[in-house]
Amino acid sequence: PDALLFANLGAVQLNYRYGIEECLKAIDLLEADALILHLNPLQESVQTRGDTNFRGLLDKIAQLCEKLPVPVIAKEVGNGISAKMAQKLIEIGVSAIDVAGAGGTSWAKVESGRAQDVKQRRLGATFADWGIPTADCVVQVRSIAPMIPLIASGGLRNGLDIAKAIALGADLAGLAMPFLQAANESEATLHSLVDILVGEITTAMFCTGCASLSELRQPGVLQKL
Repeated sequence: PDALLFANLGAVQLNYRYGIEECLKAIDLLEADALILHLNPLQESVQTRGDTNFRGLLDKIAQLCEKLPVPVIAKEVGNGISAKMAQKLIEIGVSAIDVAGAGGTSWAKVESGRAQDVKQRRLGATFADWGIPTADCVVQVRSIAPMIPLIASGGLRNGLDIAKAIALGADLAGLAMPFLQAANESEATLHSLVDILVGEITTAMFCTGCASLSELRQPGVLQKL
């Protein structure tokens, strides 16, 4: 009951008949604590019949930030958010950023695999590894926005990766593949994974002399990880 729950919509859908009513519906249905708007220009551009009209989205996101009753979080889907893009998002009222950098799932590669024509298949394959690595995104965004809540995701696989992301400047870390793999096996495996991740994080903290997650950001800690 007290878990954070975020609704998630594609930002580009704001140019395809979605507006504040649809966003409010998603928030209300989930009793969400925030709304994530994901930015996925590469995925849409290599997708067969993808939605590629990204014009004017910043203004529409700004309107949502002003009118919605919950915070708006901006995220990518595996290609990263640069410092320049983060600055624009912060200026229009976005409350937090999930960099979702390169290094994990490649949606360009996914779209290549499900493409219905040679051109889209080739485009997806060509851009399969395109994007800014997660670590670089975290450093870039934190350099221009010291206080913005920052989530590191994209290629993180274990508790040590989480500790490194926090040491680089992230407030939170997100993982997908390890949880999907565990859930596909059994509920017990999923619970075991959570215990393992916590153990890996606390081991990293213990070995670097950090009594709290925030202490991972102290000068010199990253070199030990």
